[in-house]
Amino acid sequence: MSMLENIMSIKSNIGEDITLVAVSKTKPLEDIKEAYNLGIRDFGENKVQELVYKMDNICYDDIKWHLIGHLQRNKVKYIVGRVYLIHSLDNIGLLEEIEKQYKNKNEIAQVLIQINIGKEESKSGVYVENLEELIEACESCSNVKVKGLMTIIPKGDDESCRKHFKETKKIFDNLKERKFKNLEMKYLSMGMTGDYKIAVEEGANVIRIGQGIFGKRDYNVNA
Repeated sequence: MSMLENIMSIKSNIGEDITLVAVSKTKPLEDIKEAYNLGIRDFGENKVQELVYKMDNICYDDIKWHLIGHLQRNKVKYIVGRVYLIHSLDNIGLLEEIEKQYKNKNEIAQVLIQINIGKEESKSGVYVENLEELIEACESCSNVKVKGLMTIIPKGDDESCRKHFKETKKIFDNLKERKFKNLEMKYLSMGMTGDYKIAVEEGANVIRIGQGIFGKRDYNVNA
């Protein structure tokens, strides 16, 4: 299928209120430009170096860049004021560095708290039992605004996927009912190429699709 057919197929399965983030990691600039010309405006990258390269070489003013991969503290300074949304806040040390770097440049960071809902050691994300401590730290910040939650669930069958999405949505809803200074449950980012339909059924309003738009990735390609 062509990229146009892929995008049309995905959009036919989601509502207009769902944000489709095209995960363009490892993909060349030409692919991003093609997706842009087909109406995509939100693009997600995993690595800061690749993200910065693409931001520097694709100068469309209305693109919203999302950092969806693990963010190292020493890389925060490179994205200050440049990304629309950081999906991967998962610890207090990273929070403090984001706050520091954004405050230095008088910018506001919009972030999602990444929850490791399946407690996988191979994945980033805060465990649910440590979430309150991170939220408390977020409340003391002035330059970091939490806009919702993100999760990457363990691989499994449809029933397993649904279970993890339901658990994350329940946390999202519970937080939404509480009053915070720096937290707003606006975005629930969950669901990728293989499971986005289930994620949307369970309440996701942001989905992250790479292969389903661009085709298989070539990890030997460097930006």
